[in-house]
Amino acid sequence: MADLIVTNVRPHGGAAVDLAMKDGLIDAIVPTGGEAVADRVLDGRGLLALPGFINAHAHVDKSWWGRQWVSYGGEATTQGRIAHERAERDALGIPSVDATVAVLREFLRHGTTATRTHVDVDLGVGTRGIESVKEAAAALDGAVDVEIVAFPQDGVLRRPGVLELLDRAAEAGAASIGGIDPASLDRDPVGQLDGLFEIAARRGVGLDIHLHDGGELGAFQFELIADRTIAAGLQGRVVVSHGFGLGDVAPARQEALVDRLAEAGIGWTTVAPVRTAPLPWRRMLERGMHLGLGTDGIRDLWSPFGDGDLLKIALGFARLHGLRTDEDLARVVELATSSAAPFVHRGSHGLSVGDRADLVLLDAENVPDALVRTPRREVVVAGGRVVVEDGELVI
Repeated sequence: MADLIVTNVRPHGGAAVDLAMKDGLIDAIVPTGGEAVADRVLDGRGLLALPGFINAHAHVDKSWWGRQWVSYGGEATTQGRIAHERAERDALGIPSVDATVAVLREFLRHGTTATRTHVDVDLGVGTRGIESVKEAAAALDGAVDVEIVAFPQDGVLRRPGVLELLDRAAEAGAASIGGIDPASLDRDPVGQLDGLFEIAARRGVGLDIHLHDGGELGAFQFELIADRTIAAGLQGRVVVSHGFGLGDVAPARQEALVDRLAEAGIGWTTVAPVRTAPLPWRRMLERGMHLGLGTDGIRDLWSPFGDGDLLKIALGFARLHGLRTDEDLARVVELATSSAAPFVHRGSHGLSVGDRADLVLLDAENVPDALVRTPRREVVVAGGRVVVEDGELVI
């Protein structure tokens, strides 16, 4: 007997079915209308069904969500944001388990059931942030599947001891280690990348590098990353986050870079921020690159914006890239759901038998309608457990 059956739902806007779930997985899919027998039966009311959203780029360790409003301060540059965060985070109790739980609950409210999150590792906090995130995920009993990237927000080589911290984090179980702006922040792209790749290869972990640098400076670092990925045999295990420079360069240069990145099996995550250049996303997908969407920080010392709704990020991506057709709009929703599976090390993530029982129900006619209206998530099921009902958290 199933643990949970959700009746009368329309996967991706198609024909109505019943979804049976057992032991946290989708166990059976049958036409709706038959007798449903399970520990619990939930009426899906003919709502549109999507897989749970996968947030491929988050920072859940340093939000002030749910706390007193914090006014924006410091300089509006990468260096300025880092300095401001270092100066103010202790006063806000960052990192903390409670704040991280609050963010993860908002993820669930909006239908996100898995996330790849960067967690700061530096000389000020050590690896405390990683422990806080692990404890927060455990407090929600795994409702959000959390994958951790140990992230050197304040730089790598310019802070002696950070490479050792990243090595310790990898040894302790971080799925990936991170890097940030090897050229403009550390001012030693070869040194930073060589150090990071050595740890990743030796520890058998992934590598995820924030790259804010634009134009040819960014392009130069993409080439360095691709070269090292191939040399180290890490194809499929390296991700570039943001990568604004790819949208800045001339079309022929852009095409050649995508081909090289695809050859190296580099994945890519974007938060589709306003006022940035569109990515060559069609060519990236055609060449087999994995492309994921993320929320980035949510109400933190970098920005007061964000609420954890990945569907809104997908809408921003569609607007940034001027998308209009049903096919394109539906493809963007796939970026936020099923095709983001590799970012959390899943072989598949969807509404098929054997997939983790992550389900989001929305009152929408079809997938494009859901994207452009971003209606509330009526029901969210995470790992076979109902966590949102009638739009409200129940955990």
